[in-house]
Amino acid sequence: METPDNATPAADGDAPTGIAAEDWATASAEPHYRAAVIDLLGALAYGELAAFERLAEDAKLAPSLEDKAELAKMASAEFHHFERLRDRLAAVDAEPTAAMEPFAKALDDFHRQTAPSDWLEGLVKAYVGDSIASDFYREVAVRLDSDTRALVLAVLDDTGHGNFAVEKVRAAIDADPRVGGRLALWARRLMGEALSQAQRVVAERDALSTMLVGGLADGFDLAEVGRMFSRITEAHTKRMAALGLAA
Repeated sequence: METPDNATPAADGDAPTGIAAEDWATASAEPHYRAAVIDLLGALAYGELAAFERLAEDAKLAPSLEDKAELAKMASAEFHHFERLRDRLAAVDAEPTAAMEPFAKALDDFHRQTAPSDWLEGLVKAYVGDSIASDFYREVAVRLDSDTRALVLAVLDDTGHGNFAVEKVRAAIDADPRVGGRLALWARRLMGEALSQAQRVVAERDALSTMLVGGLADGFDLAEVGRMFSRITEAHTKRMAALGLAA
């Protein structure tokens, strides 16, 4: 997944409080928090596995051998992230497949509904779609225990897809400005689908939604959830500008 451009969690610079100041051994004694974290890691793990599969598939659309190799390298990085999450789930006595299963349909539906028709749409989807997910998880990460937070942030490290996508998309628009309008519409569709999917997944998982609205993490209320999605939308607008597209 991609690290969001110039995006930092709202609580950066503040001393951690509540669960965010605890380690996993302490925080996980609360059953609802433990369930929320397993949900979160399960969603992330399946997301990374799906990203690996998608990048490997997108490599087939690559116009050159160099581009194909670049995507293969990124796919490998995503699979390594998946392995870390899978191993962490097993280490905390959660069955990885069972933890991922509740999120498979929603993510599979999203990818089916947003299947790219060509190389450029695939690049925009990876850059925009993955970054929206990454923004969301980074926002949530600041409310996690220190051990889980470190893992989540590590697997959100940039695989290099961001800069690669920007370079290729901007070059295509320079060569044919008409491409920009089509890709801008595509990116707006991805934004709407990604946010709807994220909200749907959270709403269906009680422990995860409770954590987000303040039942488990101090200071995170419904108003803050609204501000969180506003920050995600603002970051999306900046990424669109980086691609040379209108938000």
